[in-house]
Amino acid sequence: MPAHPSPVTAAEPRACWIEAPGRAAIRIEPMSAPGAGEVEVRTLHSAVSRGTESLVFRGEVPASEFERMRAPFQAGAFPAPVKYGYASVGIVEHGPEGWQGRPVFCLHPHQTRYVVPVDAVHPLPDGLPPGRAVLAANMETAVNALWDAAPRVGDRITVVGGGVVGLLVAWLAAQVPGCEVELVDVQASRRAVAERLGVAFSLPEHARPEADLVLHASGQPQGLATALALAAFEATVIELSWYGERPVSLALGEAFHSRRLVLKSSQVGHVAPAQRSRWPHRRRLALALSLLRDPVLDLLVTDTAPFDQLPEVLTRLAAGAPDTLCQRIDYA
Repeated sequence: MPAHPSPVTAAEPRACWIEAPGRAAIRIEPMSAPGAGEVEVRTLHSAVSRGTESLVFRGEVPASEFERMRAPFQAGAFPAPVKYGYASVGIVEHGPEGWQGRPVFCLHPHQTRYVVPVDAVHPLPDGLPPGRAVLAANMETAVNALWDAAPRVGDRITVVGGGVVGLLVAWLAAQVPGCEVELVDVQASRRAVAERLGVAFSLPEHARPEADLVLHASGQPQGLATALALAAFEATVIELSWYGERPVSLALGEAFHSRRLVLKSSQVGHVAPAQRSRWPHRRRLALALSLLRDPVLDLLVTDTAPFDQLPEVLTRLAAGAPDTLCQRIDYA
């Protein structure tokens, strides 16, 4: 595939490829007609997963994780060139009877059209607009995190990190009867969003101590240190952040042992152990989609851009963009 593709027409399938660490481009994407048991999807929207896709864009996936970090329908290989992403919403244009015209979610990279097995697409439930459905992968992560955390009625729950996943975790946790949920973030601007979601907010220096359960989703080592500091005796801290190649230093020689804290990882690639025997991935994603029907979650989609600007968007997000929550990509 050429590094500098020739001009294309709007009808030709196109995809975003990371051609080298820190550089992306739009390429023509060969596509065959759908066969038996397949659907052709015309993309309406996709979303950039801020944490993971920025690490991929910068070439920071550790070599030890090259295979485990492969996304469904990924092409190429880490570090580059690679076609990556997993939050696509579109319309089925061709496929088995009953599928044409249905809006669907698919764990597919950023691409204008694609063909996948029918089992890879998930119909949107009634009442869920396609523009909000791009949050499905984030909601699935939040659901899995709470399954790993197993909150109890009346728990004091702290969520450190007010990105999309952290906000969704806090929103879900606040619906557990009797739970007092506080979102902690270094950006004071997150207060307005948290409060619209029905969640209390604090800066780290004012956060409530003695939490029964802490979930960390800031993506920063200092955030994990804050999470450990806010945990009560024999509390559990759930780590959702993934740091790629970055080392993380923690002060485990202070009160970590005397308070008998539990530090536990949560990762969406595997269904939480307590649910695994009854919840296949497809059932979990259907639950995530159904939970997105609340219009208040539109607050999380803060930025939009057309597909042709995605390479520039990836560059901006990888550099920081602290005010962006969910970055949605819109397709003509």
